[in-house]
Amino acid sequence: MIGPQDVRDAAVLIAGVAERTPVQRSRALSRMIGADVWLKCENLQRAGSFKIRGAYTRMARLTDVEKAGGVVAASAGNHAQGVALAAGILGIDAVIFMPVDAALPKIAATRSYGAHVELVGTSVDEALVAAHEHAARTGAVLIHPFDHPDIAAGQGTVALEVLEQVPDAGTIVVPVGGGGLAAGVAAALADRPDVRVVGVQAARAAAYPASLAAGRPTPAPELRTMADGIAVGTPGDVPFEVLASHQVQVRTVSEEDLSRALLLVAERAKLVVEPSGAAAVAAVMADPRGIAAGDDRPVVCVLSGGNIDPLVLLRVVRHGLASAGRYLQLHVVVEDTPGALADLLRDVAAMGGNVMHVSHLRTGGDLGFSDVAVDLQIETKGPEHCGALLTGLRAAGYRLSSA
Repeated sequence: MIGPQDVRDAAVLIAGVAERTPVQRSRALSRMIGADVWLKCENLQRAGSFKIRGAYTRMARLTDVEKAGGVVAASAGNHAQGVALAAGILGIDAVIFMPVDAALPKIAATRSYGAHVELVGTSVDEALVAAHEHAARTGAVLIHPFDHPDIAAGQGTVALEVLEQVPDAGTIVVPVGGGGLAAGVAAALADRPDVRVVGVQAARAAAYPASLAAGRPTPAPELRTMADGIAVGTPGDVPFEVLASHQVQVRTVSEEDLSRALLLVAERAKLVVEPSGAAAVAAVMADPRGIAAGDDRPVVCVLSGGNIDPLVLLRVVRHGLASAGRYLQLHVVVEDTPGALADLLRDVAAMGGNVMHVSHLRTGGDLGFSDVAVDLQIETKGPEHCGALLTGLRAAGYRLSSA
């Protein structure tokens, strides 16, 4: 178990290495819950996430002999960059095992900090197996992404900054993968029982709710989420013990929740975060009245990382726009006559819809001999506008369905 003093000691150790990241009040989220909501911007941290805090804490405490033997780590990207950066600062050789489908910008950034990268397996768990084998073979010290007291203590320094920046905070909402960040935050607040810690996992990569219910780390039934930074198969023993002993509640959010949250943070806060970094915001948006359990004191959402592949960002933003009712997918059946498509597009435009994509289909079970199906992707002004478009097109006699 780690406690507040362990976190305070880590804060002294990382001073001048990790940035003191800013907090930013979110008016949009504050209106949703009826209390102040602040964003703790760890996406602006060195190497793009909170991971440098724990990685440097762990590695700075190695002996000279251990440092000389090098370190090894496994990560989907953020821990990899944190370890690589810390190794460069401390003059330690680092080998990082990453899943083969890790985001290319994360791989490139890890290499740019001077680490040697090996691509292995399809998940962090498989990469960890390779890292353990490398450690056993070479004597390198394994820098675990979450399952070590020093890692959790370093990550917990986020909470110390939050207490200084938002001293009246009542709830801190934290993304959860293996649990190192949430455990560190809970440990830092062990002598502040008035401040709640709420963990958040992607529903499609959620090991903690079942693990906490069972009283032991239990593998997640699936790992299929856009939030690769928190897609961890099994909780770590160290963070699990801390979260269980402090009775930290861990909620889950859907892929739609994550994409909507990422979009809101980009649009309203002007901040770029990765899907896992938006998990805390997603939890607030999914349950605005229940997230603080009736407490009207400020809520702080930790934006844990901003290392997102631009291609993934493009897909997630599109998904978020669709989830928010800003895109409308229509399947319209019209007569296969000259001018029919032009009339349809003219009618959509007259109702304020902006057609982004058009495709034709001339065969299908719902088509007559003289029919053609037109699939439209339409940019709208929101859910109410979507409804008005559907009503208007049906009133004009079009046969249509939406998706």
